[in-house]
Amino acid sequence: MVWILGILLLLNSCSKKDNGDNGTDQEDPFEFVYVSGAEGYACYRTPAIVTTKQGTILAFCGGRVNNCDDEGDIDLVLKRSTDGGKTWSPIMVLENDRLNPCKNPNPVVLPSGRVLLLWLWNKSIPSEADRTTREVYITWSDDDGQTWVTSRNITSMVYESNWGWYGIGPCHGIIKEREPHQGRLIMPGRIFGPANSNDVEWRPFHYSTALYSDDHGQTWQTSHPFPLFGTGEAALTEISDGSIMYNSREHMSVGNRFIAWIHDGGHLWTNLYRSAELYDGPRGSSYGCMGGMIRLPIDGYDILVYSNLDTEAGMMPGDIGGSNTKEREKISVWASFDGGKTWPVKRLVYDGPSAYSNLGVGRAGTVTEGKIYLLYEGGPEGKNSAV
Repeated sequence: MVWILGILLLLNSCSKKDNGDNGTDQEDPFEFVYVSGAEGYACYRTPAIVTTKQGTILAFCGGRVNNCDDEGDIDLVLKRSTDGGKTWSPIMVLENDRLNPCKNPNPVVLPSGRVLLLWLWNKSIPSEADRTTREVYITWSDDDGQTWVTSRNITSMVYESNWGWYGIGPCHGIIKEREPHQGRLIMPGRIFGPANSNDVEWRPFHYSTALYSDDHGQTWQTSHPFPLFGTGEAALTEISDGSIMYNSREHMSVGNRFIAWIHDGGHLWTNLYRSAELYDGPRGSSYGCMGGMIRLPIDGYDILVYSNLDTEAGMMPGDIGGSNTKEREKISVWASFDGGKTWPVKRLVYDGPSAYSNLGVGRAGTVTEGKIYLLYEGGPEGKNSAV
């Protein structure tokens, strides 16, 4: 019951306001992990977070050397905390291939304690219009993220030759704790459709998917497509009956997150619906935003936490399916106590510029026990000013 009390206290106390232009004098809610313009990078984006078996928090990001663009010189970076998030290690560069982007971290902690990390690579290109394909790599650490093995290319296992631009995350994966396919490792992913293009005219053909492994990450397969086109970045979690909830961003229509379920252990998505309660970026815009989701490790309870933006400031892009990120603000969390059927609790975390987010949870018997960790883009200087 400590966990349940802890989440209720967290959600009842986490509403903070920026002590800048709005004239409030409340405590600054930030514990900056990465600050854009510091430690060799102009911008940090696409955060992902996990807690190891020993209670070390691993906060991953894409370190963007020159600007905040999705293409260009991007390195895969990591910081570690061994005191529950109070202090952080110096930045560690896990992957740097000169001008070729290394990005979109997707970590997961195996029962053995090994930390697996999937990430994306592609050749340096002038702009998104020049995209061809991405490649998927895997690495791992057996010492709580202090050292990592040389990454291995697994693209041939998860990519079909007739697919377009391929993506995973940024998010964390899960290990199935229940049948069917107990022990299966599952990661969210997405496909850019037959034209291999992120141009607006082809966004209706994008769709979410998932990668899974039954041998601790040695070999991989890809699930059936998420049952809706126009979807993208996503998060997933398992509930106590063994089913998996897939929570996806969408780019084509105004509205909340799309939800689908897997009941066969990770292959076929069914029971599609649009959530009545979970927002997908600024309301009023058709362009969603990456959000986090996690299940708290409490036997006998299906308590889920979701993170995204809670603002009415959204505006439609010029074209259906187009991009519009200007109104991203007010990172918030939602809680469900019935495995995602309802989300009765919602709390504002930061009343200011914010964007992508990911959620982590503490480990029993460590300094992180009973804690929920929200790693998100945002800050008083702008939505991409810090993580």
